[in-house]
Amino acid sequence: MLTLFVFASFATATSVVTVSGTASHAIPPLLYGQMLEDINHSGDGGIYAELLQNRAFQQVTPNTPAALYAWSPINSADINVIADPSPVSTALPNSLQVTIPQGASGQVGFGNAGYYGSSSLDFNASFYYRFPTASTFDGTATVSLQSQTGEVYISASIPISGSQTTWKQVAASLTPTSSPTSTANNFTLTFDGTSAAGQTINFAMFSLFPPTFNNRENGLRIDLATVRIHVSFRVASLLLIHQTLYEMKPSYFRLPGGNNLGQTSETRWVWDATVGPLVDRPGRTGDWGYINTDGLGLLEYMYLCEDMEMEPIMAVWAGYSLDGKSLPEDALGPYIQAAINQINFVIGDPATNEYAALRASLGHPKAFKLTYIEIGNEDFFASDTYIYRWRDFAGNLTAAFPQLHFVATTYPFNPILDPVPVQYDNHVYSTPDYFVENAFYYDAYERNGTYYMQGEYAAISTNPNDVFGSVSDGRLMYPTVQSAVGEAAYMTGFERNTDIVFGASYAPLLMNVGNYQWTPNLVAFDASTVYPSTSYYVQQLFSTHRGTEYLPSTLPIYNGTLYWSVTRDTNLSAVYIKVVNYDTAPAPVTFVLPFQVSSSGNVTVITGDATASNTPTTPKAVLPKTSAMTFAQTFNYTAPAYSVSALAAYLA
Repeated sequence: MLTLFVFASFATATSVVTVSGTASHAIPPLLYGQMLEDINHSGDGGIYAELLQNRAFQQVTPNTPAALYAWSPINSADINVIADPSPVSTALPNSLQVTIPQGASGQVGFGNAGYYGSSSLDFNASFYYRFPTASTFDGTATVSLQSQTGEVYISASIPISGSQTTWKQVAASLTPTSSPTSTANNFTLTFDGTSAAGQTINFAMFSLFPPTFNNRENGLRIDLATVRIHVSFRVASLLLIHQTLYEMKPSYFRLPGGNNLGQTSETRWVWDATVGPLVDRPGRTGDWGYINTDGLGLLEYMYLCEDMEMEPIMAVWAGYSLDGKSLPEDALGPYIQAAINQINFVIGDPATNEYAALRASLGHPKAFKLTYIEIGNEDFFASDTYIYRWRDFAGNLTAAFPQLHFVATTYPFNPILDPVPVQYDNHVYSTPDYFVENAFYYDAYERNGTYYMQGEYAAISTNPNDVFGSVSDGRLMYPTVQSAVGEAAYMTGFERNTDIVFGASYAPLLMNVGNYQWTPNLVAFDASTVYPSTSYYVQQLFSTHRGTEYLPSTLPIYNGTLYWSVTRDTNLSAVYIKVVNYDTAPAPVTFVLPFQVSSSGNVTVITGDATASNTPTTPKAVLPKTSAMTFAQTFNYTAPAYSVSALAAYLA
């Protein structure tokens, strides 16, 4: 072990860190990633580009006011969600029935308040319609995006025929001619009341899509920096959601979440109900209080990973639900087969497997990259039944896919599982102090061939006695400088222990500030802006300065306030030194390197008041600042109070 020397300086003690020139282990290629589950409208109303809310009346009770959520009549139209006797598909049994009353005049129809976001780019609008009874009507429907006061930003006319008694999909392209001055806007579909008076028309599966990331059909939102006409219609920023996530340079994406795998076995996430045409996706009641359309399905997740240069870490439902119920062992067979089919959809050979052939028929014949499968999620809540569930799932999946790695989700070695897991997923939510105190958490782990992913972690409260309590009792609404610095101290422990830690991801990832179920989150957004948090910038700093191998150095003081990690990037001939100061005073450090480095390098620093946060009212309170820095084989650096610094030096 290298020795820590401390000597007196004018202001405070200086830590001397001696760095070894011999790497102890490689930095795993997947070390820093992201985790998404549809919470806080992070999927529907977040990265999924669909702008209309309740677009297909999925999982609602017809003939109730609640079924009309986000929809409203315009002028004298009568609207109601019905159980359609001839539905557009078996997956979507409901439709919106609209009656234009006799004597109507002006524009009559209905509107949708939408989610959050759109830009002054082109839109594609579409919907299905049919007349319950044949009619002589021959006219047009006008689709538009307009303000609540009636100012039209975009409109298009779509021919509608009363002879159409079977479902027909129609579409129009919308190109805005002006930008909104307000965020309170709507998508509308109207008829000339005089010509359409007395008509009854059924509608199903509406959609309004802006341009998508990589121009994917049914794809992901790309604009959170550019102005969008929002269907709420708040001016939104969707390039930034993707840009922000991409610029963190994550290497893996954990999907489809977390707890959103299923509140009950009946409402669990079912992979094959999330692929194929949108009219064949029934949606489901999500685990966080709102309907998941499943427009963001398994294939869309795979494209997200492919387009953003990440590798998926995919979970399979493993017989336990959040209602606390576990399936008995003799009932697991169909669910194990469903997991096998799910994996084959992602990596199977279309020539020999029907689910891989389904993937190919949907436009992706080549297998996606996949290395890790999580069996369940947070099964420490049902560890007694996980003994047989793990045995049956891991045993069968390993036999079917011996090339894959399967991750257990109980506490490590508690209970004892057979077959013995090679990978575990650890989760922890706590206080900033906890993360500092546990910066050496993985140092104590036995080196026995087991590897670990910190699949979820975040400093969410300053109150250790009520970590999951309310904001009034210490819960954080947004990450602070203190919480982000505490997390950074913990992250130095990941790097020091990457001989056994193969991945880590902050959670949750995204939050719509207008409708959320959990705080704090890595990135918040509203209709017009994205708000990367202090924790986001720390994650980005570590990810973009990760290196390819770890260089041992003098160890920090256990439960101290100053932490560091030194890595080398053999591809870029760079040395990265992350310095974390969890103290109210600056901390001077002297680094002694075993090799010559160029005198010219740079340092990026995140610092501020301990309680400072990036919020909708203070969106840029804390930003990374990069400046030039002079290096030598032995050099001094002073870490500001409550700060995370990334020093980048280059080998001479």
